[in-house]
Amino acid sequence: MSSDTPRVMLIGDGPTADSALQALVDRFDVVGVVRNEPAEDAVVARARRCGVPVLAGPRPQDVEHHVQREAPDIVVVSSFARILPAAMVETTPYINVHYAPLPAYRGRANVNWAIINGEHETAVTVHSIVPGLDAGPILIQRRVPIGPRDTVTDLYRELNATQASILPDAVKLRLTGKVGTAQDESLATYCCGRVPDDGLIDWSDSTESIDRLIRGLTSPYPGAFSYVAGNRIVVERASPVDDPPTYVGRIPGRVVRVNRDEGSVDVLTGDGLIRVEAVRVGGEAQRPCEIAGSLQLTFADFDSRDGRGPRDA
Repeated sequence: MSSDTPRVMLIGDGPTADSALQALVDRFDVVGVVRNEPAEDAVVARARRCGVPVLAGPRPQDVEHHVQREAPDIVVVSSFARILPAAMVETTPYINVHYAPLPAYRGRANVNWAIINGEHETAVTVHSIVPGLDAGPILIQRRVPIGPRDTVTDLYRELNATQASILPDAVKLRLTGKVGTAQDESLATYCCGRVPDDGLIDWSDSTESIDRLIRGLTSPYPGAFSYVAGNRIVVERASPVDDPPTYVGRIPGRVVRVNRDEGSVDVLTGDGLIRVEAVRVGGEAQRPCEIAGSLQLTFADFDSRDGRGPRDA
């Protein structure tokens, strides 16, 4: 890199950081990646190949130390779960990449919520950082459609590619002194964070809701789950059954058909049937038909309404 190439520092803990680093190293002098994952992963491996230092620092004060020492021209944030203090972001230009159509879907787990809520599109938004949660002026925003069968894994792949295509231009805009277009606060919406236990399937929900929950929690997330005979069963793949038979006696969660050739099972929901096609038990892939066939043909061994846990535990 020449001496006049802009110096960029990347802060990134989550699954978007690798795409951001890939986009930045070709255009800028990346002086460090601040990351809370000391283990070897895709981001660390890419940084090492490119000669970019990996800087530990989950706390804002660690970030501040690195910025003061390296004196980058700009700091890019892509996946960082903490709000940076106002005094820090006033000293150096900071921009943030947020996978949502700001001002909507501020906050955490916004990609998961977009699928769970049945949205037809989301976005990659790059904005200047100001005090407040995802509240800064927008430099660039690119919409990304959500397909009817997209999982969160599929959607992250599209969003990461979109980030890589727009991030360098957003960096250049901010370096020229542009801060972006102010967000309309009257349109702001917020997402709360999610924990693994939020993935519990309530089989009395609609087929569509259950399908969206399963698709919204695929890898790298822990997955939507149920219980069979006290064992947690992670549902990795499922799909609604079109034109199902009419059940006037309905027990949500009951397996009503075992498809041994395909390995799947059909499970009653609150309003229809969903075909469970792939599951994990204890981290190991299993054929749904074998689990249901050996464990009394029910997935509904957990009462999600009273929080008592597995009925036979």
